Amino acid sequence: MKTDDIQRRLTSWLAGQLPDAQHVRIEGLDRLEFGHSAETLLFTICWRAHAAERRQDVVLRLRPPAPGLLEPYNLRRQFEILRALESTPVRSPRALWFEGSGAVLGREFYVMERLAGTVYERSVPHELEADPQRIRRMSESMVEQIAAIHTLDLRATGLDAIADGRGYLDRELQHWAAEIRRVQRAPLPALERLVKALRDLQPEQCPKITLVHGDPKPGNFAFQGDQVSGVFDWEMATIGDPLADLGWAEITWRMPSSFTTRPASLSTDELAARYQELTGISVRHRQWYRAFQGLKIAVILLVGAMLFDAGFTDDLRMAEMGYGVHPFTRDALRDLGMDEELDSGPVTAREERVAAVRRRMSQV
Repeated sequence: MKTDDIQRRLTSWLAGQLPDAQHVRIEGLDRLEFGHSAETLLFTICWRAHAAERRQDVVLRLRPPAPGLLEPYNLRRQFEILRALESTPVRSPRALWFEGSGAVLGREFYVMERLAGTVYERSVPHELEADPQRIRRMSESMVEQIAAIHTLDLRATGLDAIADGRGYLDRELQHWAAEIRRVQRAPLPALERLVKALRDLQPEQCPKITLVHGDPKPGNFAFQGDQVSGVFDWEMATIGDPLADLGWAEITWRMPSSFTTRPASLSTDELAARYQELTGISVRHRQWYRAFQGLKIAVILLVGAMLFDAGFTDDLRMAEMGYGVHPFTRDALRDLGMDEELDSGPVTAREERVAAVRRRMSQV
C-alpha cells in the first residue's frame, strides 16, 4: 500500500478513535527499517479539541504478511500484555488502540505511545564508549527491568489469563521443532541433534511462573541517560519460565554490536547474580537455558532464510539470516558439552534465488 493511501486510511480511522477531536491529521509518517517481524510505522497524530491543539507521537505495529517469521503471530496478545503493564514498574509503552479486522490497512495492527529514549541496536557511539560508568549503569538498569517483568503479580495485572505457564519448556521445544519441519528442505543434522539433546537433558522447569518477555536483548531497550526508558518488542511474550529470558539475555549480551560487551558492563555472571538478588529466583542450569535459546535463535534465522528461499519475501536481510544458523547451533551444542562438528544441512537460501532477487533489484 502506498504511503498516501496509508496516511488517508489511518487518518480516517484515528478520527473515529478520538470522538471529540476535530481536524485530525498525521504528520511525519515513516517506516522503521530495522527489525524482521512486525512492520513498524512512526508518526504524529495532530488534532484540535476544546479549542486547543493536541499532538501525540505514536508507533504502529502492523502484522507481517503470512507466513511470517514468528508464526503463529498473536498481535492481540501483545496489545493485551502492554495494556496490563500500564500501572506496573515495567517501562513499556502505553497501548492505545487495536484494529483487528484488517479493514483499514489490510492486516491487523495496534497503536502505542512513542516513548522517549535511544535504542543502541547496531553500534555503540563514541560518546557512550567514552563513558564507562554510564555503560555500567545502563546494563544494571536492563537487569532491573528484566527483574521487574519477572516479579509482576500475574493475578493482580490480569496477565494470568494470557496463558498457563506450566509445561512451558515442553511446549517451546515442540514449537521450535515444528518450525524446523515447517521450512526445512532436507535433513538438518546439527539442528535435529540439538533438539534431541535439549530434550534428553531438559531440567525441571523453574517453579516460579512469570511473564516472559521472550526477546530481552539490549536492542529492545531504550535509554535516557543511563536508565531504561522503554522495553519494546513483546512479540514472543507469554507466561512461562523466567530462566528462559535469562538464557536469551546471556546470549544477546555477548553480541559484538552491543554495549554490554564492553568491559564496564556487567558480565553475564554478574547479570545472573544481580538478577537472582533482585528476584529471589534461583538461577540454575544456565548452560541448558543458553542452549535452549540458541536453538530458538537458530530456528528463527532458518525460518527467515527459508521464507526468502521459497519466494515469500524478497528482503535480502532474510536471506542473510541463514548464515547465522550454524554458529548459533554449534554454540548451543557446545553449551551442552557436545563439541563434535555436525553437518548443518541446507540452512541458507539458494544462490540462484539470491542472484535472481539481486538482478531484479538492480533493474528497478
